Amino acid sequence: MKPPLTPLVASLPATVPFVGPEKQERDRGRPFAARIGANESVFGPSPKAVEAMRQAAPEMWMYCDPNNHDLRQALAAHHGIAPETIVIGEGIDGLLGYTVRLFIEPGQTVVTSAGAYPTFNYHVAGFGGKLVTVTYRDDAEDPDALAEAAHRTGARLVYIANPDNPMGTWHDATRISRLIEAMPEGCILCLDEAYIEFAPESAAPDWDTDDPRVIRFRTFSKAHGMAGLRIGYLVAAPETAAAFDRIRNHFGVTRMAQVAALAALEDTDHMASVQASVARARDRIAEIASDNGLAALPSATNFVTIDCGRDGDYARRVLAELLERDIFVRMPGIAPLDRCIRVSAGTGADLLLLAKALPDALAAAG
Repeated sequence: MKPPLTPLVASLPATVPFVGPEKQERDRGRPFAARIGANESVFGPSPKAVEAMRQAAPEMWMYCDPNNHDLRQALAAHHGIAPETIVIGEGIDGLLGYTVRLFIEPGQTVVTSAGAYPTFNYHVAGFGGKLVTVTYRDDAEDPDALAEAAHRTGARLVYIANPDNPMGTWHDATRISRLIEAMPEGCILCLDEAYIEFAPESAAPDWDTDDPRVIRFRTFSKAHGMAGLRIGYLVAAPETAAAFDRIRNHFGVTRMAQVAALAALEDTDHMASVQASVARARDRIAEIASDNGLAALPSATNFVTIDCGRDGDYARRVLAELLERDIFVRMPGIAPLDRCIRVSAGTGADLLLLAKALPDALAAAG
């Protein structure tokens, strides 16, 4: 007997948007020497967060607070907004899934960029939405094209990441604000700000939590170095935020994650240290690229996208040769972005290994 799947689910492929380095290591039969492909923070979480988790460990017999009260209050104070505008969830990925579930019925249109963050597309497919894509322009998402497509198709949701993944490029707050203003009636902009702590201050619009046309997504995975805990949050107009209580997994964010996020939010010294370390790493990656005749794109994230100078087939060979040399990196999946590879900010030791491996990888790929 086959499982009685719904027709929608039965029509979908079984897929994982990202093949994890752990699976690649199992398939290879050996570990990577440098794990600089998943945009994790190798600089780790705040020591205060680690200590808070250590102290809280004996309390793990208790469920988490399903209202996430303390963390919502702390985030509200941190951003100068009302707690009623904040929803805590299982990272941005989980919150994107809830968002699609709230607003998309089978056949409804959603607009994104071809080559942008694939997990969003995964959720759209999973709830039966119709995905419409626009192309990048100058290696950045194109707000004008996104707005035009939303009007043309009657889209319910539009997705943009600022700064962008996988290219690392960014728009200033003025252009993002114009995109919000350009949303057609009944359409919401999903503004993914996972990397905003690494961007210039001019990239983030001021908070306007009375505007129902935008939902902004933030995370503790990147700058706070807690990707493994799966905790993030969104900020939306109060009525929109309240709607998430109708569908979210109220016990989805663990007690440990809540404790760690609270402590991390208070540790501004650690955040500043991570930002400085990432800036140095970005400079070093760009230097390594230049030393090998390649061009690094300007980045406002904790990774650098390197233009390999040819087509996607060549870049895939470069990637494969780096993997063969135990350097885990990734690359965009759609042309013309796939002429590039993407390298996460690593430690000095990580980047020394990259510098040694890249010349041989390029020679072998050529």
